[in-house]
Amino acid sequence: MSAEIISLCDRRSKTDTQNHEIDLRTAVDVAIRDLQEIEAHWGSELALERLSECQAMLRIVLEAS
Repeated sequence: MSAEIISLCDRRSKTDTQNHEIDLRTAVDVAIRDLQEIEAHWGSELALERLSECQAMLRIVLEAS
């Protein structure tokens, strides 16, 4: 038996947050998943990139709320 593994941690498009098309509940859910990924890759370039994306998304959603 074989299975295809699909990664659910794909890069989010910047248009979602730039157009304020994300609600607060979704933003919190995404932030929690981002923080889990940051923790798993602590100290790496990927973690720093995800941290920056997470902060930007949360700022945009907070300003829009």
